Amino acid sequence: MIQFTNVNKAYIGARRPVLQDISFHLPAGEMAYLTGVSGAGKSTLLKLIMGMERVNGGKILFNGHDITRLPKRELPFLRRQIGMVHQNYALLTDRTILDNVALPLIIMGIKQSIVQREARIALERVGLENKTHYFPMQLSGGEQQRVDIARAIIHRPQLLLADEPTGNLDEKLSFDILRLFDAFNQSGTTVLIATHDTNIINQSSKVCLGLENGHLKRIS
Repeated sequence: MIQFTNVNKAYIGARRPVLQDISFHLPAGEMAYLTGVSGAGKSTLLKLIMGMERVNGGKILFNGHDITRLPKRELPFLRRQIGMVHQNYALLTDRTILDNVALPLIIMGIKQSIVQREARIALERVGLENKTHYFPMQLSGGEQQRVDIARAIIHRPQLLLADEPTGNLDEKLSFDILRLFDAFNQSGTTVLIATHDTNIINQSSKVCLGLENGHLKRIS
């Protein structure tokens, strides 16, 4: 599914590269955690997979295709295979949660009747089928995170990326959210979660990759 080979990423003006000689493989159907302190490069690594950032060296394969060489016009086709969950939810406050969840399919130009059906299915999968006409500010933090997850899975991606999805939630809500990711993984979706939450990592049997000083190592 994902193969990093000797990947380097640096920003102009930074004292050192944020990612140095990163190599790892995440097979299809697996679930893994990516950990490290704030600023360690977790978000950057996820952005490289999404094609939102470009490498300075090395290679990234997604399903055998080198995405580091993709022209910009082909990036939307890559992103249709990937779902992204954000820490800050990134919801449109003037739209209902049904409209927020439907947005990726609307952008793809999918028929409206299909969009509505798939949005409702996605909300049902995260337990919000009874709140389709609520607005984001009417929901709790945990519910807003579920909306973001529903939006990320509406197009049935092969790969689900999550950037600190429990960063704003208490311990109980955090584990509720993680159970959702585990359920998606059990249904065949490959999942990579960036987190600095040691409670989550310590209680998980999944593969854990750690970023420190730009280098990546397997923790468990």
